[in-house]
Amino acid sequence: MKLFTKLTLFITLSKLAIVVLFVLLLPFLVNTIAYQYNDFYLREQKKKVLHVIARNGIETYLQGEDNYGGYTMLKEEYISLEPAGKVMLPDTIATLRRVVEEDTLTYRVLSHVFDYGGRRYMLEVGKTTATIGQYNKPLQKMALYVLIGLIVSTILIDLVYTRLLLRPLGTIIRNRLLHRRFPFRDNSPPIRTTTADFRYLDESLVELMGKVREAFEKEREFTSNASHELMTPIGILQNKMENLMVDGELGEELQQKIMGMMKTLGRLKKIVHSLLLISRIENDQFSKSDRFLMKELVQEVMDELGHRQEEKALQSSIRITAGITLQQLNRDLIFQLVYNLINNAIRYNKPGGSITVYDRYTPGSPYRLTIADTGIGIPAAEQDAIFNRFKKVVKNENEGYGLGLSIVNTIAQYHGIGVEVVSEEGVGTEFTLVFPEETMAGN
Repeated sequence: MKLFTKLTLFITLSKLAIVVLFVLLLPFLVNTIAYQYNDFYLREQKKKVLHVIARNGIETYLQGEDNYGGYTMLKEEYISLEPAGKVMLPDTIATLRRVVEEDTLTYRVLSHVFDYGGRRYMLEVGKTTATIGQYNKPLQKMALYVLIGLIVSTILIDLVYTRLLLRPLGTIIRNRLLHRRFPFRDNSPPIRTTTADFRYLDESLVELMGKVREAFEKEREFTSNASHELMTPIGILQNKMENLMVDGELGEELQQKIMGMMKTLGRLKKIVHSLLLISRIENDQFSKSDRFLMKELVQEVMDELGHRQEEKALQSSIRITAGITLQQLNRDLIFQLVYNLINNAIRYNKPGGSITVYDRYTPGSPYRLTIADTGIGIPAAEQDAIFNRFKKVVKNENEGYGLGLSIVNTIAQYHGIGVEVVSEEGVGTEFTLVFPEETMAGN
């Protein structure tokens, strides 16, 4: 069954249910409203009587008698005043029977006790129940006719509006799903709609297809870029080896060239290692079954990078909650992730600066690990590009972020870890790792 058909059926049945419920409740509602209005009317009549007594005196009604009773010509309403007992009773409104000129009638009666001139009086204001409900049936008929008219008109309006509302959904299905061909290279414009959910659906489909295309292109890009990155140092090595063969003897100059070759070879190995690591992670070649203490892992990283901290006279602080154990992760990859972040915090820090590693955890919420430094920071315009593979975001004339943060991002995505970056140029940078709740081992 189509969505439009389901909505039409729901709208029609819900409106019919409202009609049935309203018809059943209508007599009670009209009667309740009539009695509430009548009670309000009796209170207003009471106020008028008390106002007359306050202004003209109670003799206006008693005229020398002990009590007073007055009623309309048709006995529909009456007012009575008579001496009351010593007990001060609160106002009451009740349905009572009263005898008026030998006729016993049923009234809705408001009783009020008040003091005047040292004496206590009982004031009663009544109205027959017959007059209260005399307009109930006409009102019920009128309300029912109005309701049926409104229901019919709203059903028609709902059907037209639902069709217009769902039109963008059909457009999304046709343009994003039915008429698209892999690898989704065409960039069709966003679907025009004022419905936030449809915009979100459209954007999500575009993003999903973009990820599929990106994954497809990534495989091709990997081969192309890896070859490009590898061929450059290999060409340099070949050139220097040719020079070595021409020279014929190992002089000082030749030794320098060999040293240059070794540096190039080292760079080549690092590039190959990084690219292969990323490729292995993306191909799901690492298990996620390790269990380890985060404090121990961070301490290992800090110990391994201790000599680099000493070279720049950096101060370090570790505030990791003792006993925090993570599970369903690959310890080696998490070590590499933390290592890269702390290594960058050292590399791009200022001499004499500081590095702080701390965590935050509240049961029922994700575990958060933050690496903060007082380094040169990342310009706001470049923060969106720091995780892009092979995209060189220049930090100075000779350095860039390289593949280190791309490895961080790949490892984080592999484990479902969120990475948050807060940085201010010239002040420092904070990388926060947000671990999924299921990785907490019952802490």
